[in-house]
Amino acid sequence: MVTNVTNFSRSGLYDWMAQRVSAVVLAAYFLFLIGYLIANPGLDYAQWHALFSAQWMRIFSLLALVALSVHAWVGMWTISTDYLTNMAIGKWATGVRFLFQAVCGIAMFTFFVWGVQILWGI
Repeated sequence: MVTNVTNFSRSGLYDWMAQRVSAVVLAAYFLFLIGYLIANPGLDYAQWHALFSAQWMRIFSLLALVALSVHAWVGMWTISTDYLTNMAIGKWATGVRFLFQAVCGIAMFTFFVWGVQILWGI
């Protein structure tokens, strides 16, 4: 049996809810951007810069970045616990699963920090 040591919230119900809520946030962000691009067919750099300079858009983008991080972590954790098992890869499964989750966590943290730097110019 897989332990919940690296699970996002230590509960399947909360992981399921986090996955669904983050998906809704990402869908809203994507639909907004598509709608903005359709509503502004001759979009230039000044308009794009003005959109992402607005405080509400930075906050919305940050929320989408957090949602992407949560969504990716729950998804990758689920994949690793479902497919990186003793039956699938043998006695090294725990170490391989830990390494996989560590690499995913470091990558997601790096991308999150990079996204914050891009959004807020830090």
